[in-house]
This record gives sequence, structure tokens and C-alpha cells, in this order.
Amino acid sequence: MFDWFAFQQGAVAFLIAFAAAGIFTLAFKIIYQWVTPYHERSLIREGNPAAAITLGGALIGYVLPLASALSHTVSLPEFAAWAVLAGVIQVVAFVVISRLAFRNFVARIEAGEIAAGLYMASVSICIGLLNAACMTA
Repeated sequence: MFDWFAFQQGAVAFLIAFAAAGIFTLAFKIIYQWVTPYHERSLIREGNPAAAITLGGALIGYVLPLASALSHTVSLPEFAAWAVLAGVIQVVAFVVISRLAFRNFVARIEAGEIAAGLYMASVSICIGLLNAACMTA
């Protein structure tokens, strides 16, 4: 038999968690774009694949630990703390990799160099996977 009351309670919790995750993801995207020395929005509108790949990888790398945090936390404040930590780790990873692992990283992204975008996206996703795994410990 379908328990309507239990469904309503679960649906409310789902909507709160989904909204919180959406807000954190949007905040991460804004902060990430603020930190990067190039303008993803303009580059993507111009059809730059490297900018799109880099930003997409960063978003995936951020959402992976969010999904883990949603699965393993018991309160909204605890989820928020993990979400902030995941964002900080992703931003720091971008800063370190873009400055240490690449020559002329900004110019390469602005030029649409797919190899640079794929590498940065891969690093972001790897960081996100490790971050998500560490949240389960």
C-alpha cells in the first residue's frame, strides 16, 4: 500500500536537499568563473570548446562530492560545510594546476585548445571523485 504521508515527508526533504544542492552549485559556478582569469561566459558564447570543457569538468568535479555529501550527511548545516569544502578544494586545484602544470594556460583556453580544456576537466573530475570518496570515511 502506498503511504502518502511518508511520501510527502520524503518529498519535502528531497526538495530541500535538491534546492540546497542547486544553490551551492550555482554559487560554485559563479565563484569559479570569478577566480578564472578568462571569461568563460563570453568564450562559450563564441563557441570556444576549451572553455566549455574546462567549466563542465569543474562543475562535474564539484557535483560529485555534493552527491556524496547528500548521501552521507544528516543535516543541512553538515551538508553545507561539506559543500563549501568541496568548492574550496576545486578552486584551489584549478589555481594550482593552471599555474604550475601549464605554460600559457589562459592563452591556450582562450585560443580554444581542446587538449588544455580536457586536461583541466579531467583533473577537476579526478579531484571531485577523490573528494567524494573521502567524504564517506
